[in-house]
Formats: sequence, structure tokens, C-alpha cells
Amino acid sequence: MYAVLETGSKQYRVTAGDTVEVERLEVEAGQPVTLDRVLLVNNDGKLSVGTPTVTNAKVVADVVAHKRGDKVVAFKMKRRKGYHKTIGHRQELTVLKIKEIVA
Repeated sequence: MYAVLETGSKQYRVTAGDTVEVERLEVEAGQPVTLDRVLLVNNDGKLSVGTPTVTNAKVVADVVAHKRGDKVVAFKMKRRKGYHKTIGHRQELTVLKIKEIVA
């Protein structure tokens, strides 16, 4: 059984027992969280596609930790003008451990 869920404007394919890094959620580490934006559920070949979400479907997960992602460096430059600029960014992430998919 797997599900496709949406959080932080991104979509993730998850099964029970998976560990997923999503954008930062405002939940304490160690607390459970319920994600109800489930777009698709596959239950042993029986496919349920939502319009836009599947009704009465949710994904229950535990918050393992909060962390920061890898540093992404953007370098801007205009040739022959003497202009160059370096910008760095680290995304705030939440690590989730998927407990179960309720369909």
C-alpha cells in the first residue's frame, strides 16, 4: 500500500515505515502529525485518485527531527562589468517517519 501526499507544495510517494524529509512543519520533535492532503492511494492494486484529494484518507507520521538541508550556492555574474554576487541558501526541513496510511 502506498500513497501520494502533498505538503509544502511538493508531492511525496510514501509507504508505511518510510522516512521522508519535507519542508519545515510547526510540530515538536517526537510528536505525531496527520497529513490529510492525500492525492492518491494504492491499496493492493485498488487505485483511489482524488479530485483534488481522496476523501477520508490521511497519513499518520511521527516527527523524528528538525534539520537544515545542504547549502545551495547561487552565483550571479555579468561578464565584462565587474559584477559578481554569491548567495547561499539552506532549507529548513522536518524528518518524518510514516506510521500508517488510513484510506
